[in-house]
Amino acid sequence: MEPVEINAGEYYLRAFRHDDRVDDVPAIVEAFADEETNRYLGNLEITSPGAAEIYVRFLTSSWKHDHRWSWAVCDATTAELLAGIVVRDLDLKTGVGEVMCWSQPRHRGKGVLPTALNSILGWVFGGAGLHRIAYRHAASNKASQRVAEKCGFTLEGRLREETIVDEQREDQLLWSRLATDPYPEQLR
Repeated sequence: MEPVEINAGEYYLRAFRHDDRVDDVPAIVEAFADEETNRYLGNLEITSPGAAEIYVRFLTSSWKHDHRWSWAVCDATTAELLAGIVVRDLDLKTGVGEVMCWSQPRHRGKGVLPTALNSILGWVFGGAGLHRIAYRHAASNKASQRVAEKCGFTLEGRLREETIVDEQREDQLLWSRLATDPYPEQLR
């Protein structure tokens, strides 16, 4: 599949890019240099422009094989990269996938991720025909919990000692949203 662009009102969602016209690499390096981002997504090890270039190539090529779909969440007016959302572990036969996301530190708490993620879920369920999207995060990551709640995910359980945060084993919370779930009240 080719990357899908989504207009989410004040946000424009497009494929990540690293070319002569648009270069997301500096913004990705900046986001992953942030202590909170690195704390919860440090396993991605995006610590240099070279690593960010590889990450962009990986995300871009994953569309072709429907392994994962990804979006750079940009300000619709300035084109500034505000956040990133990836729907990974896709199984088109059973209609399932899992979402992960991050945002630039200065744009946290402004509703960027809930707005963008709900737009993506609208396409994932309606356009792509998936049925279930999972979302999981470290139990201590309260910002991710708020995103899950605002996007209408249902808490399914706790995955004991599933991840490592600050060099300590930590539980992850597992959420899901189904195509048949009602649209979240918080965003109506």
